[in-house]
Amino acid sequence: MAMIRIEHHEAMLHVLIEVTDEGSVKLLHFASGTYEEETLDDKSYANRRLVDVQITGEDHVIHHGLKHIGTVPGTRLKYQSHLFSEAGDSRRLEIRQSDAATGLAVISHFQFYKGLSLARTWTELRNEGGHPLPVEYVSSFAYNGAAKEGSLPWDQKMMLHLPRNSWCGEVQWQQHSLPEWGLSRVFDHSVNRLSVHSLGTWSSYEHLPVAILENTESGSCLFWQIEHNGSWQWELSDAEVNELYVRLSGPNEDEGHWSRTLQPGESFESVPAVAGAVQGGFTEAARELTRYLRQVRRKNEDNRTLPVVYNDFMHSLWGDPTTARVQPLVDAAAAAGCEIYCIDAGWYEGELGEWLPSEGRFEGGLAAMTGYIRSKGLIPGLWLELESVHRDSPLSKKPDDWFFCKRGRRVVDAGRYQLDFRNPEVVRHADDTVDRLIAELGIGYFKFDYNQNAGTGTDIAAESLGDGLLGHNRAYLAWADRLFLRHPELIVESCASGGMRMDYATLERFSLQCVSDQMDYRLMGMIAAASPSVIPPEQAGIWSYPLTTSDDEAVIFNMVNVMLSRVILGGPLAELGEAGSALVREGITCYQSLRQELAESAAFWPLGIPQQHSSRACLGLQLGGRIVLAVWRMDQEEELIEIPLGKWAKGAAQGKNAGQSGNVRCLYPARAESAVAAWDAERAVLCVRLPQTYSARVIEIG
Repeated sequence: MAMIRIEHHEAMLHVLIEVTDEGSVKLLHFASGTYEEETLDDKSYANRRLVDVQITGEDHVIHHGLKHIGTVPGTRLKYQSHLFSEAGDSRRLEIRQSDAATGLAVISHFQFYKGLSLARTWTELRNEGGHPLPVEYVSSFAYNGAAKEGSLPWDQKMMLHLPRNSWCGEVQWQQHSLPEWGLSRVFDHSVNRLSVHSLGTWSSYEHLPVAILENTESGSCLFWQIEHNGSWQWELSDAEVNELYVRLSGPNEDEGHWSRTLQPGESFESVPAVAGAVQGGFTEAARELTRYLRQVRRKNEDNRTLPVVYNDFMHSLWGDPTTARVQPLVDAAAAAGCEIYCIDAGWYEGELGEWLPSEGRFEGGLAAMTGYIRSKGLIPGLWLELESVHRDSPLSKKPDDWFFCKRGRRVVDAGRYQLDFRNPEVVRHADDTVDRLIAELGIGYFKFDYNQNAGTGTDIAAESLGDGLLGHNRAYLAWADRLFLRHPELIVESCASGGMRMDYATLERFSLQCVSDQMDYRLMGMIAAASPSVIPPEQAGIWSYPLTTSDDEAVIFNMVNVMLSRVILGGPLAELGEAGSALVREGITCYQSLRQELAESAAFWPLGIPQQHSSRACLGLQLGGRIVLAVWRMDQEEELIEIPLGKWAKGAAQGKNAGQSGNVRCLYPARAESAVAAWDAERAVLCVRLPQTYSARVIEIG
């Protein structure tokens, strides 16, 4: 056959796929600039294959260690056809290959979005042969040549930005060269790799499923995200000859205990991933990802109106609600300007599982309490850990196929069993629970929490533990889709011990994410400042919890933490003094004046992306023709913080200082006029004065 070239350009992204005379399909180019013709040796050219697939009993054709490269039948696949199609604001490309030896058909899917420099990608496998095919690995995205722009070798120019994640320590980006990460050039290729994965029902307990690979020579970035609420894996390494590659996948046998045998006529789809390329660095990549996330998520009013939530758990009732405790907090929340009141844990009878209202905690029952919340103009909400059943709950008496099991025994963690959403009876229980609470109590807001990791999966009705887990993960997302079809106005906050399931398979559906359970307001500020790098501000729920012992600066710090995200207010709100209460009210009023623009904002970090123990931090949002900055002083001794705004301030303000122009001011608290120490519009440098350690301000320019 004659050589074919398949090309697509969208925004900055240029994609070039080549079909050789022999029918091999090569992804030659996936980058932010046009393709410059290369002279490749045979090995390098061979490694540009579009997809990797490993079948049990087949060979690997490369000295690979545990790398997912050189797979078979991946290396035998031959081109059959390709098709472009239009779907709304997106364009799809499907490339079909097949392996004559096994009868395996492989369809690579690319979905491009108008105006975005990225593609959503996934791989479909079909057994069109006559024998079973046990699959161990399939890539959702595979690219060799990730460092080909520029003339320097990859170990001298590539910088990997990786977001580590932990309970109470979410969104902790680290940036290092590849040798500093432990990947060095040793020959024409190595058997080492940088492999990052998550295992179980918590998708982000150690790392977020996102990364940015920056080419410091060409001034460009390749970035990616895996969109899955369970196990996933990606790897970055070198392949023959001195080429850098990226592989993205869902669960696989080595890292996810997953395998699936496709019987003749059966098919399988990998989990979706997103890969993109931009000119610029970390900020440009993060902003492009944010634009994509906003486009693909479920359309809903919550992400437009951004109501203020009060939740009575953090530094308040700690899961022990009664009428006497809740009612004063409802009054205080209404007076402060909150619009939702969520009763957190403890409202139910007994242990997790049945979700029946407590008979003794609330005078007149829970319905009377939620009625009181509504009478104050607030939407009533409840905390719910729907996926878990305590082993002492009556629901634990259900048959084993309701739950995750391994080798004939139930999986138990923290005294809880994991419900399996592949079971139609489990789905019916979940539907009945939510529908009942909405109908009987008028609930308009749920906090769906999830405080366990059920591990490698379940072997009930599954060939492998990982395949049982994958089936459950997908069944849970399908359940959520049906939930919002029945209740389109329902607001659901996703939480998993804070940000332990902070993936965009989940957040494509749920409009709000609890970013962290961090209980120290000072450290919460650093998490809040970094959060727009992975979650749009209008979805990033941040706790604010002024205490009775908080001085004015501590209250202000708490409110600054939430000003450029979603407000989840906690703390003993009814017991705050007059000054603290006034600062909370002012903060919420200020937030409400900004929130209509948050869903269109673009984030940047003029002092660099903060980490949890940074001495200072600044998060900026471009809101139309102005800039709003949240500035934090942590343990820095100096009271002045100089903030170089550079290109981000272009057109936002003129004049040499605030006194001359009048368009640079402290937005919150309004009384802190001295916070703007100087503004040099010519240099685009702002100097902010913060009066003491652990103080913060919100500044507006323009």
